[in-house]
Amino acid sequence: MENKQITYSPYIRTKDNVTKVMLDVIIALTPIVGISYLVYGITPVLVILAAVMGAVVAEVIFSTIFYKKPNSVLDLSAVVTGMLLGLTLAPFTSLYVVAFGGASAVIFGKLMYGGLGRNEFNPALVGREFMTIFFPAVMTSGAIWYNQDALRLSSVNIFGFLGNTGLATYLNNTFLNGSGAIGEYSVLLLILGGLYLLLRDRISWHIPAGMFMTVFIGMFILEFFKVDVKLSLGGLLLGGIYMATDMPTTPSTQLAKFYYGKMIGVAILLCWVHNVQFETLSYSILILNAFAKPINNLYRPKVFGTKVNWGSIILKGLGLFVGIIAAIEAVMYLHHAGYMQYVVYAYIVYMIVKFVRVKMNK
Repeated sequence: MENKQITYSPYIRTKDNVTKVMLDVIIALTPIVGISYLVYGITPVLVILAAVMGAVVAEVIFSTIFYKKPNSVLDLSAVVTGMLLGLTLAPFTSLYVVAFGGASAVIFGKLMYGGLGRNEFNPALVGREFMTIFFPAVMTSGAIWYNQDALRLSSVNIFGFLGNTGLATYLNNTFLNGSGAIGEYSVLLLILGGLYLLLRDRISWHIPAGMFMTVFIGMFILEFFKVDVKLSLGGLLLGGIYMATDMPTTPSTQLAKFYYGKMIGVAILLCWVHNVQFETLSYSILILNAFAKPINNLYRPKVFGTKVNWGSIILKGLGLFVGIIAAIEAVMYLHHAGYMQYVVYAYIVYMIVKFVRVKMNK
């Protein structure tokens, strides 16, 4: 009788782990942090560090007390959350508000769900919404966006050899444009970081492609109807490449990811139609986070040998589309009516009750 070796699945193995994935994201984001130093010196770097420290300290304390895992912070996910949050903020945001946002992002965006990989909403954007609701005067102040005395570099002339042309100006602005949120200063570095993550297989192209395609096509349609389009290319890239692709909060199949990205684009367009200014990307991504599982279920691969009920799929697809549009419109209404704080309060209560019930049942 032949000797046979018994093997067990999975048969595809990888040396990757969460820490390595997060380290790649940190590598992709670090040049963007560096360019912010060139624009406003140490100030925006301190904003990012405050967000990181708030997230890391909250992770250590919460994980130690409730999960008995003081070393969970070593997976670097809290660092990535803090960096992403910091990059969405204005360069002169008060540091105590930023630290609050970092802590809120980790506690209410990740840990209360049970930890990394179980969260339903992007933690960094959860933290940003908490900052907006609890510190509205700070987050809506014009003073946090610009300071002439602190400005070190607002533009470059790297492509001056092309002469005084529109192309030279466009390329220079692509490399550095010292306005907007901290993470929006360099379109070029955002793209290069995204390409690095693609090459490292940390993200897929489907979500950004679906999102960007929808936004750019829709933008021309809206401009035809005289809708005021407030497009920040840097903000769009930051959201589409680094926020919308957060693995735990997105669908898993390629077709589902593409549809998910397109619906984020639809949400952005509707925010423009409703004249939402600073919360466009946050609202759009968080709303679609809530629909990630239904989208994934709709676009599940067909099991070999089974018949596809296209009528059922089309009907469910239409129902899902209507549901997403209804959710977007509901958020627009709540935003303009001044009721978004109550949504956040309800979310906090829900998460605390859910967390306590889970702990009591263990």
